[in-house]
Amino acid sequence: MLSAYPAIFYKEENGYSVIFPDLNYLATDGDTLEQALAMAVDCLAGYLYSAKRDNEAIPKPSELKTVDPVKVAKELDTETGEYFVNLVTVDVDDYAKLHFNKSIKKTLSIPEWLNREALEKGINFSQVLQEALVAKLRSL
Repeated sequence: MLSAYPAIFYKEENGYSVIFPDLNYLATDGDTLEQALAMAVDCLAGYLYSAKRDNEAIPKPSELKTVDPVKVAKELDTETGEYFVNLVTVDVDDYAKLHFNKSIKKTLSIPEWLNREALEKGINFSQVLQEALVAKLRSL
């Protein structure tokens, strides 16, 4: 499911700062606009993933037009120069599969002949198991 939150992108001397006013002023930055946007997606995904995992309440996003970058800058006691407000979107579940979930070791048993033939063919056991599990899950 796609999540979307407004973020304020403040232009700074060495890049951009990004603030999510709805998420307790969650912040990140980047040296370029592209990097700041990528970091904003990662930051948003991390926040939402952690909140969901820890059963924390997740605030509803504000409407884009209600976000006031000047007010936020004053509350954070910072200067405002160039800025813009943009929605940052992420599918948290998809993002987590690629970035947050680490591999775990599983022990399994297979017949000796199957092991021997697979080794002779140079088959990657972990990859085959992952592919088989994904295919099985999609078929359910």
